[in-house]
Amino acid sequence: MASQVIRATIGKAAPFFKANAWHSSSQQFKEVSLADYKNKWLLLFFYPLDYTFVCPTEIVEFSNQAKAFRENNCEVVGCSIDSHFVHRSWTLTDRKVGGLGPIDIPLIADIKKEVADSYGVLNDAGLALRGTFLIDENQVLRHLSINDLSVGRNVS
Repeated sequence: MASQVIRATIGKAAPFFKANAWHSSSQQFKEVSLADYKNKWLLLFFYPLDYTFVCPTEIVEFSNQAKAFRENNCEVVGCSIDSHFVHRSWTLTDRKVGGLGPIDIPLIADIKKEVADSYGVLNDAGLALRGTFLIDENQVLRHLSINDLSVGRNVS
C-alpha cells in the first residue's frame, strides 16, 4: 500500500521532510529534517535546479539575509531536486563563472522529489517551481507563495 502524501496547507502542520543537505558554511553533508527546526521559524524555499537562471541571484540574497532572519528566530533553508553533490559543486564554483560561491544556508537535495511534491511545487515536467514557505516554531505552515519558473522573488 502506497503512503499518502501530506500536502502543504496554511494553518496545518507543515509536511515532514528528512533529506541530505549541503552546508556550505561548514563544508559538510548533513541530514536535515523539519524536526531540526522545532521551536524556531523556518523559511523553506524551493528553486528548479542548480546552475539555472534567476536562481543564483535569489539564493545569494536568501543567504545574505540569513543573519537577519536568525536574529528573528528564523532559519533559512533552500531545496531543489538536484543532489547534495551538485549543491556542493555549485557553492564551490565562483560566482564570476556561474557558481554560487560560499553561502550561509543549507541546500536540501530532493532527488526523489518527495519534498517538492509534498509542498505542492512539483510541476508536470518534474521541476520544482519557485516556492516560499514560512513555518512557525510549532511547525505549522503560516505562509506560502509559489511562482512560475520564469518569475523571480524579491527576498527583501
